[in-house]
Amino acid sequence: MASICFYFQVHQPFRVRKYGIFDVGDRDYFNDDSETDLNNCRILKKVANKCYIPANRVLKNVLDENPHFRASFSFSGVFLEQCAMYAPEVLESFRELIKTGRVEVMSETYYHSLASLYSQKEFEKQVKLHSEAVKEVFDVAPDIFRNTELIYSDDIVREVRKMGFKAMLAEGADHVLGWRSPNFLYKPAGVDDLVLMLKNYRLSDDIAFRFGERSWKEYPLTAEKFSQWASAYNGDGEIINLFMDYETFGEHQWEDTGIFEFLRHFPSEFLKHPDNNFVTPSEAIERYEPVGEIEAPHYVSWADAERDISAWRSNEIQHDALRCIYELERDVIELDDPEITHNWRKLQTSDHFYYMCTKWFQDGDVHKYFNPYESPYEAFIAFINVVNDLKIRIDKKKKEKKKIDTIKKELMFE
Repeated sequence: MASICFYFQVHQPFRVRKYGIFDVGDRDYFNDDSETDLNNCRILKKVANKCYIPANRVLKNVLDENPHFRASFSFSGVFLEQCAMYAPEVLESFRELIKTGRVEVMSETYYHSLASLYSQKEFEKQVKLHSEAVKEVFDVAPDIFRNTELIYSDDIVREVRKMGFKAMLAEGADHVLGWRSPNFLYKPAGVDDLVLMLKNYRLSDDIAFRFGERSWKEYPLTAEKFSQWASAYNGDGEIINLFMDYETFGEHQWEDTGIFEFLRHFPSEFLKHPDNNFVTPSEAIERYEPVGEIEAPHYVSWADAERDISAWRSNEIQHDALRCIYELERDVIELDDPEITHNWRKLQTSDHFYYMCTKWFQDGDVHKYFNPYESPYEAFIAFINVVNDLKIRIDKKKKEKKKIDTIKKELMFE
Protein backbone atom coordinates (compact mmCIF):
# COMPACT_ATOMS: atom_id res chain seq x y z
CA MET A 1 0.00 0.00 0.00
CA ALA A 2 1.21 3.52 -0.83
CA SER A 3 -0.33 6.46 0.99
CA ILE A 4 0.40 10.04 0.00
CA CYS A 5 0.30 12.83 2.54
CA PHE A 6 0.09 16.23 0.84
CA TYR A 7 1.17 19.09 3.09
CA PHE A 8 1.21 22.73 1.94
CA GLN A 9 2.82 25.64 3.78
CA VAL A 10 0.97 28.96 3.31
CA HIS A 11 2.93 32.04 4.38
CA GLN A 12 3.57 35.65 3.53
CA PRO A 13 5.79 37.84 5.74
CA PHE A 14 5.31 41.46 6.67
CA ARG A 15 8.28 42.69 4.63
CA VAL A 16 10.26 45.60 6.07
CA ARG A 17 10.14 48.63 3.80
CA LYS A 18 13.33 50.41 2.76
CA TYR A 19 13.75 52.01 6.14
CA GLY A 20 16.73 54.39 6.16
CA ILE A 21 18.58 56.03 9.01
CA PHE A 22 16.57 59.21 8.48
CA ASP A 23 13.31 57.25 8.84
CA VAL A 24 14.07 56.49 12.48
CA GLY A 25 11.15 57.89 14.44
CA ASP A 26 8.61 56.65 11.89
CA ARG A 27 6.75 53.62 13.30
CA ASP A 28 5.41 52.54 9.90
CA TYR A 29 7.94 49.76 9.46
CA PHE A 30 6.09 47.42 7.11
CA ASN A 31 3.93 49.56 4.83
CA ASP A 32 5.52 50.41 1.49
CA ASP A 33 3.26 52.27 -0.96
CA SER A 34 5.61 51.76 -3.92
CA GLU A 35 5.02 49.36 -6.80
CA THR A 36 7.93 47.19 -5.66
CA ASP A 37 8.03 43.75 -4.07
CA LEU A 38 8.08 45.41 -0.65
CA ASN A 39 4.42 46.42 -0.85
CA ASN A 40 2.81 43.72 1.30
CA CYS A 41 -0.75 44.46 0.21
CA ARG A 42 0.20 44.39 -3.47
CA ILE A 43 2.14 41.14 -3.10
CA LEU A 44 -0.61 39.34 -1.21
CA LYS A 45 -3.23 40.31 -3.79
CA LYS A 46 -0.91 39.27 -6.62
CA VAL A 47 -0.22 35.86 -5.08
CA ALA A 48 -3.90 35.46 -4.22
CA ASN A 49 -4.82 35.92 -7.90
CA LYS A 50 -1.99 33.74 -9.20
CA CYS A 51 -2.03 31.01 -6.56
CA TYR A 52 -4.44 30.95 -3.62
CA ILE A 53 -7.74 31.54 -5.41
CA PRO A 54 -7.14 29.34 -8.50
CA ALA A 55 -5.34 26.59 -6.55
CA ASN A 56 -8.12 26.46 -3.96
CA ARG A 57 -10.66 26.26 -6.77
CA VAL A 58 -8.81 23.28 -8.25
CA LEU A 59 -8.49 21.57 -4.87
CA LYS A 60 -12.17 22.08 -4.09
CA ASN A 61 -13.07 20.41 -7.39
CA VAL A 62 -10.66 17.56 -6.63
CA LEU A 63 -12.20 17.09 -3.18
CA ASP A 64 -15.71 17.11 -4.64
CA GLU A 65 -14.84 14.59 -7.34
CA ASN A 66 -12.60 12.30 -5.26
CA PRO A 67 -14.00 11.41 -1.82
CA HIS A 68 -10.74 9.61 -1.02
CA PHE A 69 -8.52 12.65 -1.58
CA ARG A 70 -6.91 14.32 1.44
CA ALA A 71 -4.63 17.33 1.99
CA SER A 72 -3.19 19.34 4.86
CA PHE A 73 -2.08 22.93 5.36
CA SER A 74 -0.38 25.19 7.83
CA PHE A 75 -0.99 28.92 7.75
CA SER A 76 1.38 31.36 9.43
CA GLY A 77 -0.35 33.87 11.68
CA VAL A 78 1.12 36.77 9.73
CA PHE A 79 -0.43 35.30 6.56
CA LEU A 80 -3.83 35.11 8.25
CA GLU A 81 -3.46 38.71 9.41
CA GLN A 82 -2.69 39.98 5.92
CA CYS A 83 -5.58 38.03 4.42
CA ALA A 84 -7.96 39.60 6.92
CA MET A 85 -6.57 43.03 5.99
CA TYR A 86 -6.21 42.74 2.23
CA ALA A 87 -7.95 39.62 0.87
CA PRO A 88 -10.70 38.15 3.08
CA GLU A 89 -11.99 36.16 0.11
CA VAL A 90 -8.82 34.06 0.33
CA LEU A 91 -9.63 33.05 3.89
CA GLU A 92 -13.14 32.11 2.84
CA SER A 93 -11.80 29.90 0.04
CA PHE A 94 -9.59 28.07 2.55
CA ARG A 95 -12.55 27.69 4.91
CA GLU A 96 -14.45 25.97 2.12
CA LEU A 97 -11.67 23.40 1.79
CA ILE A 98 -11.47 22.76 5.52
CA LYS A 99 -15.24 22.38 5.83
CA THR A 100 -15.03 19.25 3.68
CA GLY A 101 -13.55 17.44 6.69
CA ARG A 102 -10.77 16.04 4.51
CA VAL A 103 -8.31 18.93 4.87
CA GLU A 104 -6.29 19.07 8.07
CA VAL A 105 -4.69 22.20 9.55
CA MET A 106 -1.24 22.01 11.18
CA SER A 107 0.15 24.05 14.05
CA GLU A 108 3.26 26.23 13.78
CA THR A 109 4.69 29.47 15.15
CA TYR A 110 2.34 32.41 14.64
CA TYR A 111 5.10 34.68 13.33
CA HIS A 112 6.88 32.00 11.25
CA SER A 113 9.87 32.70 13.44
CA LEU A 114 13.15 31.12 14.47
CA ALA A 115 12.15 31.28 18.14
CA SER A 116 12.75 27.54 18.55
CA LEU A 117 16.47 28.31 18.13
CA TYR A 118 16.60 31.18 20.62
CA SER A 119 13.90 31.19 23.27
CA GLN A 120 11.84 28.34 24.65
CA LYS A 121 9.34 30.73 26.25
CA GLU A 122 8.88 32.77 23.08
CA PHE A 123 8.58 29.57 21.03
CA GLU A 124 5.81 28.28 23.28
CA LYS A 125 4.02 31.63 23.27
CA GLN A 126 4.00 31.87 19.48
CA VAL A 127 2.72 28.31 19.12
CA LYS A 128 -0.08 29.14 21.56
CA LEU A 129 -0.93 32.34 19.67
CA HIS A 130 -1.05 30.37 16.44
CA SER A 131 -3.39 27.74 17.87
CA GLU A 132 -5.71 30.49 19.09
CA ALA A 133 -5.71 32.17 15.68
CA VAL A 134 -6.43 28.93 13.81
CA LYS A 135 -9.28 28.17 16.20
CA GLU A 136 -10.75 31.62 15.63
CA VAL A 137 -10.38 31.62 11.84
CA PHE A 138 -11.09 27.97 10.97
CA ASP A 139 -12.67 26.58 14.15
CA VAL A 140 -10.16 23.72 14.39
CA ALA A 141 -7.65 22.72 17.07
CA PRO A 142 -4.42 21.35 15.52
CA ASP A 143 -2.53 18.55 17.25
CA ILE A 144 0.14 18.00 14.57
CA PHE A 145 3.11 20.40 14.52
CA ARG A 146 5.37 21.72 11.78
CA ASN A 147 8.09 24.11 12.81
CA THR A 148 9.13 27.12 10.76
CA GLU A 149 11.01 25.96 7.64
CA LEU A 150 10.69 22.38 8.96
CA ILE A 151 13.50 23.18 11.40
CA TYR A 152 13.98 20.14 13.59
CA SER A 153 16.37 18.70 16.17
CA ASP A 154 16.28 16.36 19.15
CA ASP A 155 16.02 19.35 21.51
CA ILE A 156 13.20 21.02 19.55
CA VAL A 157 11.07 17.88 19.32
CA ARG A 158 11.25 17.44 23.10
CA GLU A 159 9.81 20.93 23.52
CA VAL A 160 7.12 20.17 20.96
CA ARG A 161 6.16 17.03 22.87
CA LYS A 162 5.81 19.06 26.09
CA MET A 163 3.24 21.21 24.28
CA GLY A 164 1.08 18.13 23.74
CA PHE A 165 1.42 17.48 20.02
CA LYS A 166 0.98 13.94 18.65
CA ALA A 167 3.27 14.24 15.64
CA MET A 168 5.81 16.55 14.03
CA LEU A 169 6.75 17.09 10.40
CA ALA A 170 10.43 17.24 9.43
CA GLU A 171 12.77 17.02 6.46
CA GLY A 172 13.83 13.56 5.30
CA ALA A 173 17.44 14.66 4.97
CA ASP A 174 19.90 12.01 3.81
CA HIS A 175 22.45 12.83 6.51
CA VAL A 176 19.81 12.15 9.17
CA LEU A 177 18.19 9.11 7.59
CA GLY A 178 21.37 7.37 6.48
CA TRP A 179 20.34 4.11 4.81
CA ARG A 180 16.71 4.45 5.88
CA SER A 181 13.77 5.58 3.77
CA PRO A 182 11.61 8.67 4.43
CA ASN A 183 8.60 6.61 3.35
CA PHE A 184 7.83 5.28 6.83
CA LEU A 185 6.89 6.80 10.16
CA TYR A 186 9.56 7.15 12.84
CA LYS A 187 9.92 8.11 16.49
CA PRO A 188 12.32 10.82 17.66
CA ALA A 189 15.20 9.49 19.74
CA GLY A 190 14.18 9.38 23.39
CA VAL A 191 10.56 10.42 22.76
CA ASP A 192 8.10 7.53 22.88
CA ASP A 193 4.75 9.26 22.46
CA LEU A 194 5.27 11.45 19.40
CA VAL A 195 5.47 10.37 15.76
CA LEU A 196 7.81 11.83 13.16
CA MET A 197 6.72 12.32 9.54
CA LEU A 198 9.61 12.92 7.13
CA LYS A 199 9.40 14.68 3.80
CA ASN A 200 10.30 12.78 0.64
CA TYR A 201 12.31 15.69 -0.72
CA ARG A 202 13.09 14.15 -4.08
CA LEU A 203 9.47 13.71 -5.12
CA SER A 204 8.41 16.93 -3.38
CA ASP A 205 11.06 18.96 -5.17
CA ASP A 206 10.13 17.42 -8.52
CA ILE A 207 6.90 19.38 -8.18
CA ALA A 208 8.08 22.41 -6.20
CA PHE A 209 11.32 23.21 -8.02
CA ARG A 210 11.77 21.12 -11.17
CA PHE A 211 8.25 21.03 -12.60
CA GLY A 212 8.70 23.87 -15.10
CA GLU A 213 12.44 23.37 -15.74
CA ARG A 214 12.73 22.59 -19.44
CA SER A 215 16.34 21.41 -19.09
CA TRP A 216 15.27 18.70 -16.64
CA LYS A 217 15.55 15.27 -18.22
CA GLU A 218 12.09 14.31 -16.93
CA TYR A 219 10.39 17.41 -18.35
CA PRO A 220 7.47 17.59 -18.82
CA LEU A 221 6.20 16.08 -15.57
CA THR A 222 2.71 14.71 -16.18
CA ALA A 223 0.19 13.43 -13.66
CA GLU A 224 0.51 9.95 -15.16
CA LYS A 225 4.32 9.92 -14.93
CA PHE A 226 4.39 11.18 -11.35
CA SER A 227 1.71 8.70 -10.35
CA GLN A 228 3.87 5.88 -11.70
CA TRP A 229 6.84 7.14 -9.66
CA ALA A 230 4.78 7.31 -6.48
CA SER A 231 3.07 3.96 -7.08
CA ALA A 232 6.46 2.32 -7.47
CA TYR A 233 6.89 2.64 -3.69
CA ASN A 234 4.19 0.02 -3.15
CA GLY A 235 5.89 -2.71 -1.14
CA ASP A 236 8.90 -0.49 -0.45
CA GLY A 237 7.33 2.12 1.79
CA GLU A 238 4.08 2.99 3.52
CA ILE A 239 3.69 6.74 3.24
CA ILE A 240 5.04 9.32 0.80
CA ASN A 241 5.14 12.75 2.42
CA LEU A 242 4.93 15.46 -0.22
CA PHE A 243 5.62 18.73 1.58
CA MET A 244 5.96 22.07 -0.24
CA ASP A 245 5.04 25.76 -0.26
CA TYR A 246 1.49 26.22 -1.50
CA GLU A 247 2.81 29.10 -3.61
CA THR A 248 4.32 26.37 -5.81
CA PHE A 249 0.99 26.38 -7.61
CA GLY A 250 0.77 29.45 -9.82
CA GLU A 251 3.40 31.64 -8.16
CA HIS A 252 6.67 29.68 -8.17
CA GLN A 253 5.49 27.46 -11.00
CA TRP A 254 3.39 29.68 -13.25
CA GLU A 255 0.08 28.62 -14.70
CA ASP A 256 1.55 28.26 -18.20
CA THR A 257 3.79 25.42 -16.96
CA GLY A 258 0.66 23.28 -16.59
CA ILE A 259 0.96 23.12 -12.79
CA PHE A 260 -2.79 23.53 -12.21
CA GLU A 261 -3.60 20.78 -14.69
CA PHE A 262 -1.14 18.57 -12.85
CA LEU A 263 -2.81 19.34 -9.53
CA ARG A 264 -6.23 18.70 -11.05
CA HIS A 265 -5.41 15.31 -12.58
CA PHE A 266 -2.78 13.73 -10.33
CA PRO A 267 -5.12 12.60 -7.50
CA SER A 268 -7.46 10.65 -9.77
CA GLU A 269 -4.48 9.23 -11.68
CA PHE A 270 -2.83 8.03 -8.46
CA LEU A 271 -6.08 6.55 -7.15
CA LYS A 272 -6.42 4.34 -10.23
CA HIS A 273 -4.08 1.93 -8.47
CA PRO A 274 -6.26 -0.06 -6.01
CA ASP A 275 -3.58 -0.02 -3.28
CA ASN A 276 -3.06 3.76 -3.38
CA ASN A 277 -4.70 6.35 -1.15
CA PHE A 278 -4.31 9.80 0.37
CA VAL A 279 -4.10 10.53 4.10
CA THR A 280 -3.92 13.51 6.39
CA PRO A 281 -1.13 13.48 9.00
CA SER A 282 -3.62 12.48 11.72
CA GLU A 283 -4.85 9.59 9.60
CA ALA A 284 -1.28 8.55 8.85
CA ILE A 285 -0.30 8.18 12.50
CA GLU A 286 -3.48 6.22 13.17
CA ARG A 287 -2.89 3.87 10.23
CA TYR A 288 0.85 3.17 10.45
CA GLU A 289 3.32 2.35 13.19
CA PRO A 290 6.81 3.89 13.49
CA VAL A 291 9.51 1.55 12.25
CA GLY A 292 12.50 3.02 14.09
CA GLU A 293 14.10 6.00 15.81
CA ILE A 294 15.62 9.10 14.27
CA GLU A 295 18.45 11.02 15.94
CA ALA A 296 19.01 14.66 15.01
CA PRO A 297 21.57 16.25 17.36
CA HIS A 298 22.06 19.09 14.86
CA TYR A 299 19.45 21.33 13.26
CA VAL A 300 17.77 20.12 10.07
CA SER A 301 15.52 22.15 7.74
CA TRP A 302 14.04 21.91 4.25
CA ALA A 303 16.16 24.74 2.83
CA ASP A 304 19.00 24.57 0.32
CA ALA A 305 21.25 21.67 -0.58
CA GLU A 306 22.63 21.40 2.97
CA ARG A 307 19.18 21.13 4.58
CA ASP A 308 20.45 22.87 7.70
CA ILE A 309 19.87 26.38 9.10
CA SER A 310 22.57 28.13 7.07
CA ALA A 311 19.91 29.87 4.92
CA TRP A 312 19.12 32.05 7.96
CA ARG A 313 22.27 31.83 10.06
CA SER A 314 25.49 31.58 8.05
CA ASN A 315 27.05 35.06 7.93
CA GLU A 316 27.86 37.93 10.25
CA ILE A 317 24.97 40.18 9.27
CA GLN A 318 22.47 37.40 9.92
CA HIS A 319 24.01 36.60 13.29
CA ASP A 320 24.04 40.29 14.19
CA ALA A 321 20.41 40.81 13.16
CA LEU A 322 19.25 37.74 15.09
CA ARG A 323 21.19 38.76 18.18
CA CYS A 324 19.76 42.28 18.05
CA ILE A 325 16.15 41.13 17.85
CA TYR A 326 16.25 38.36 20.44
CA GLU A 327 18.21 40.35 23.02
CA LEU A 328 15.17 42.62 23.25
CA GLU A 329 12.97 39.81 24.57
CA ARG A 330 13.21 40.60 28.28
CA ASP A 331 12.47 44.31 27.87
CA VAL A 332 9.61 43.69 25.44
CA ILE A 333 7.92 41.13 27.67
CA GLU A 334 8.32 43.28 30.78
CA LEU A 335 6.86 46.34 29.03
CA ASP A 336 3.85 44.36 27.83
CA ASP A 337 3.01 47.01 25.24
CA PRO A 338 0.83 45.32 22.55
CA GLU A 339 2.06 47.42 19.62
CA ILE A 340 5.74 47.07 20.50
CA THR A 341 5.34 43.34 21.17
CA HIS A 342 3.59 42.77 17.84
CA ASN A 343 6.25 44.73 15.93
CA TRP A 344 9.04 42.87 17.73
CA ARG A 345 7.49 39.54 16.85
CA LYS A 346 6.89 40.47 13.22
CA LEU A 347 10.61 41.21 13.04
CA GLN A 348 11.32 37.62 14.10
CA THR A 349 9.84 36.19 10.88
CA SER A 350 12.42 33.93 9.24
CA ASP A 351 12.16 35.64 5.84
CA HIS A 352 13.98 38.75 7.09
CA PHE A 353 17.10 36.69 7.78
CA TYR A 354 16.74 34.64 4.60
CA TYR A 355 16.92 37.92 2.64
CA MET A 356 20.31 38.56 4.30
CA CYS A 357 21.79 35.28 3.09
CA THR A 358 24.94 35.63 1.00
CA LYS A 359 25.19 31.99 -0.12
CA TRP A 360 25.59 31.51 -3.84
CA PHE A 361 26.53 28.59 -6.10
CA GLN A 362 23.61 26.16 -6.55
CA ASP A 363 21.43 27.87 -3.93
CA GLY A 364 22.15 31.41 -5.06
CA ASP A 365 19.48 31.68 -7.73
CA VAL A 366 16.84 30.45 -5.28
CA HIS A 367 17.82 33.04 -2.68
CA LYS A 368 17.90 35.81 -5.26
CA TYR A 369 14.47 34.82 -6.61
CA PHE A 370 12.85 35.14 -3.17
CA ASN A 371 14.68 38.34 -2.16
CA PRO A 372 12.66 41.56 -2.69
CA TYR A 373 15.73 43.68 -1.89
CA GLU A 374 18.51 44.54 -4.28
CA SER A 375 21.06 42.82 -2.06
CA PRO A 376 21.36 41.00 1.29
CA TYR A 377 23.05 44.10 2.68
CA GLU A 378 20.12 46.34 1.76
CA ALA A 379 17.85 43.91 3.62
CA PHE A 380 20.12 44.08 6.66
CA ILE A 381 20.31 47.90 6.68
CA ALA A 382 16.53 48.29 6.54
CA PHE A 383 16.04 45.66 9.24
CA ILE A 384 18.67 47.02 11.64
CA ASN A 385 17.36 50.59 11.28
CA VAL A 386 13.91 49.36 12.29
CA VAL A 387 15.37 47.47 15.25
CA ASN A 388 17.19 50.62 16.36
CA ASP A 389 13.95 52.58 16.21
CA LEU A 390 12.23 49.85 18.22
CA LYS A 391 15.00 50.10 20.83
CA ILE A 392 14.40 53.85 21.11
CA ARG A 393 10.68 53.26 21.66
CA ILE A 394 11.40 50.59 24.26
CA ASP A 395 13.82 52.86 26.17
CA LYS A 396 11.29 55.67 26.10
CA LYS A 397 8.52 53.41 27.39
CA LYS A 398 10.80 52.06 30.14
CA LYS A 399 11.55 55.59 31.33
CA GLU A 400 7.86 56.48 31.29
CA LYS A 401 7.03 53.33 33.22
CA LYS A 402 9.77 54.03 35.76
CA LYS A 403 8.49 57.57 36.23
CA ILE A 404 4.93 56.33 36.78
CA ASP A 405 6.12 53.68 39.24
CA THR A 406 8.06 56.35 41.17
CA ILE A 407 4.99 58.60 41.38
CA LYS A 408 2.88 55.68 42.62
CA LYS A 409 5.39 54.90 45.36
CA GLU A 410 5.48 58.53 46.46
CA LEU A 411 1.69 58.64 46.64
CA MET A 412 1.66 55.47 48.75
CA PHE A 413 3.89 57.10 51.37
CA GLU A 414 1.94 60.36 51.59
